[in-house]
Amino acid sequence: MRPYHYIEIVECGEALVEIPLSDFAVESPHPYEKLGAPYGEHSPYFLRETLVDYLIEAQNYLQKLRPDWHIQIFDAYRPVGVQNFMVNYTFSQALEEKGLTESSLSETQRESFWEEVYKIWAEPSLDEKTPPPHSTGGAVDITLVDEMGQIVDMGSPIDELSDRSLPDYYAQIQQQEALSYHTNRLLLKDVMEKAGFVRNPREWWHFSFGDQMWAWLNNEANGNKKCVACYGKVSG
Repeated sequence: MRPYHYIEIVECGEALVEIPLSDFAVESPHPYEKLGAPYGEHSPYFLRETLVDYLIEAQNYLQKLRPDWHIQIFDAYRPVGVQNFMVNYTFSQALEEKGLTESSLSETQRESFWEEVYKIWAEPSLDEKTPPPHSTGGAVDITLVDEMGQIVDMGSPIDELSDRSLPDYYAQIQQQEALSYHTNRLLLKDVMEKAGFVRNPREWWHFSFGDQMWAWLNNEANGNKKCVACYGKVSG
């Protein structure tokens, strides 16, 4: 259980709608679909309706500061089946990078690898009270592209299993490159928060609205406020 799993969900029934991809930058084909992730009825580029409106607002804020820059949608709605696929894929990749096989691991080693995976990935829970954030349609993974269509360097790729994924990793590093990475991350955070999103405290790229993490972060920031989540797991 993560802290936000204790937040009550009062599902509002808002529709899952397609993101207008012509308004944003996007990687095609989708990186998880290329790996064989089973999306089924909806593509990865769906969100709850409010989030789509807020993404458009965020992009408008961005372009006031950086004309011709765009938000790039990396991932949005993610069925629990896809979450499970990607968790297992990430575990396998982590082993491969170390030259290991699962059968060769001790129980302690196996637990250590899973701990690293779950620092980035939510557990693919089928429990209605603890849905993965992306399975609610209330979370989106994004980055920025510049006026030349090049991905802005944030100092680490999305989904990296390392401390570099922490939003403020570069904040105290006194090097020009680190300052640039941190400035880029702050720009992303600022335009998204201005539009109504909150950022995952462990991932510079992950933003949400209306899910349990969003409600928990709002409650943490405002001790006298008791938000509940309005988005639960999308059926199907």
